[in-house]
Amino acid sequence: MASHPETKIDCSKVYVKKSTFSNEKTGMFDGAFAAVSIKEGELIEKGVMRRLPDGFDGNTCPYIFTWSKERPNKTWGMASGCAPFYNTCKEGTANTRMVRFFDEDRFEIYAARDIEAGDELLHTYISLKWRTCFQELNEIVHADESEHKTMD
Repeated sequence: MASHPETKIDCSKVYVKKSTFSNEKTGMFDGAFAAVSIKEGELIEKGVMRRLPDGFDGNTCPYIFTWSKERPNKTWGMASGCAPFYNTCKEGTANTRMVRFFDEDRFEIYAARDIEAGDELLHTYISLKWRTCFQELNEIVHADESEHKTMD
């Protein structure tokens, strides 16, 4: 079924299940997956962002989005659709990219390369390296870099 042409939210190409990165060491968590094959540059999902109240500290909550270019960030948002379930990876390795329209409180997620049906969808969190709640995750994602530094 095609989505309504006026919809602000469409995640019909995505489904959520247990992440491929989920295990006893990392804990159990969900991930977003491609329901269909998606070509590079194709829109995967679009949605809206609901801004959280002033004073909310997103450094303590990994389930919300950095919603400004300002640093330190003071604007946080809660995303619609499957976007909260896209897990992260190192810069340059993600199979998706998120385009943020801060002034319109909406986003679009595009394929960074061809994606097969069933592939887990990943994007690099823009706050991965500096948000307190992502400190451990950042260390896991960049673990091979510290191994290489130790070997030098």
